Amino acid sequence: MTENKPQHADLVIRSARLIDGTGSPSTQGDVAISNDRIVAVGPLGKIAGSYEIEANGKALAPGFIDVHTHDDRALLSDPTMACKASQGVTTVITGNCGISLAPLSSESIPPPLDLIADRPESLFTDFATYLNALDTDPPAVNAAAQVGHSTLRVGALDNLERAATDKEIKRMRNQLDQALEDGAIGMSTGLYYEPASAAPTEEVIELAKSVNEAGGIHTTHMRNEGDHIATSLVESFRIGREADVPIVISH
Repeated sequence: MTENKPQHADLVIRSARLIDGTGSPSTQGDVAISNDRIVAVGPLGKIAGSYEIEANGKALAPGFIDVHTHDDRALLSDPTMACKASQGVTTVITGNCGISLAPLSSESIPPPLDLIADRPESLFTDFATYLNALDTDPPAVNAAAQVGHSTLRVGALDNLERAATDKEIKRMRNQLDQALEDGAIGMSTGLYYEPASAAPTEEVIELAKSVNEAGGIHTTHMRNEGDHIATSLVESFRIGREADVPIVISH
């Protein structure tokens, strides 16, 4: 990156304590950026910047990725995302714990979905529409979104206190397939919470097979984090093994 250095850059940050994220010791140096891309790193005294920042030894690192957020609505309601950008977070992963704003149209918003959707108008009938809303008014951070299993259940079942029927699983899987095609990175579950606590392991496995086919991931808020955590871990591993998907255990 430091070979064939340009003579000019849009931005040069000088005299920073560079932390590259590899685990290597920090070094003192400069960073040049043009067209939103790093073009040179090192002693860059010969490169002039249209705008320059003197870091005076402050730490300069790649942006942090917040892998477990419930920023689904915040990305739209507060695109500045100052709560994250001010901490160095440049990417957020949404749709965790089984809840997402799409795909769903419902007059009833049960907990914990009401944490991200305070009214029916907050929901999106399909994932493409949600992602288009983000593209229309881009937030200050990058976002990768998952489909919530509980969101799928709320839209497909007339009674959340039971297992889904084969017909309902097919409906959920069709919606999940479309969301993954539209750009979702995977599916999350929140088996601890009532919208999904009645869902048997087999229901999740069937849906997770779609995640496998799309090359996505499955994240989970497990069924129990207390006295039965070992059983919940076994269930999570079984889902990953039988659906052949990567599992991220959030908690």
